[in-house]
Amino acid sequence: MGSVLEKSLAIVELLVDYPEGLPVSAIAQATDQPASGVHRTLQELTRLGYVRQAQAHGDYALTIRMSAMGLGFLGRAGITDVAQPVLDRLAAECGELIRLSIIDGDDLIWVAVAQGGTRGLRYDPGQEQGVVVHLASAAGGLAWLSTMGDDEALTRVSRQGLIREADNSGSKAPQTLTELLARLSETRERGYSIAVDSYLVGMAAMAVPIRYRGGDTVIGCLSIAGPTARLDPAWMADYAGMLKDAAAELGDAALGFRYFSCNSGLLAKAAG
Repeated sequence: MGSVLEKSLAIVELLVDYPEGLPVSAIAQATDQPASGVHRTLQELTRLGYVRQAQAHGDYALTIRMSAMGLGFLGRAGITDVAQPVLDRLAAECGELIRLSIIDGDDLIWVAVAQGGTRGLRYDPGQEQGVVVHLASAAGGLAWLSTMGDDEALTRVSRQGLIREADNSGSKAPQTLTELLARLSETRERGYSIAVDSYLVGMAAMAVPIRYRGGDTVIGCLSIAGPTARLDPAWMADYAGMLKDAAAELGDAALGFRYFSCNSGLLAKAAG
């Protein structure tokens, strides 16, 4: 592995998935670093307040400092203040999970959710804020890819990987680039993406892109997700208009403009 910073970030990114903490040996093995070096890095991260040790000689876990910084950034960027009321209203109207993702460089990242399901079977993914969306299998990823030309879409998918490497991956995700391109074509024609048993087994989702003030610049995606038993094609068709209206509202409200204006590529595209 490379620099000290790269090694430190690898440890932080690993601990995000283990809120209960991990021992030094497990961290060293997972990040392919010497245990002695991992221990020194953890000691420094502990001193700086980003990591805590449950007890003497115990596991190491992240503190909430990193999360608080992320939430503070989203708030000051104007993302959560503008988005959350729209997400909450849409969740209440459709009774399912609503997720907002935004573009950050070459990635699409989930940043906010609203749960509309209050009883019975519902999809509850846990903590997904800050997770990079897998483009080829998630509804939000397909919605974003559908706004690009095929060559650009294939480049992004090839960079990330066509297959989502996770135990709970859905079996109906695209397995070839040809199949992926066919789904993108269907998404463009339909006006929204559909992912059934694709990102997760038993989950169905639909998504649309969010365009900055109704123009060509895509700044994120908005999705509805829930159990496949409820979100069938007819249900999605009924709620497609509502989802598009909410996405347009977010785009018209200049969702996160202070954040996106710092991204020269998006800013130049919007200005053009």
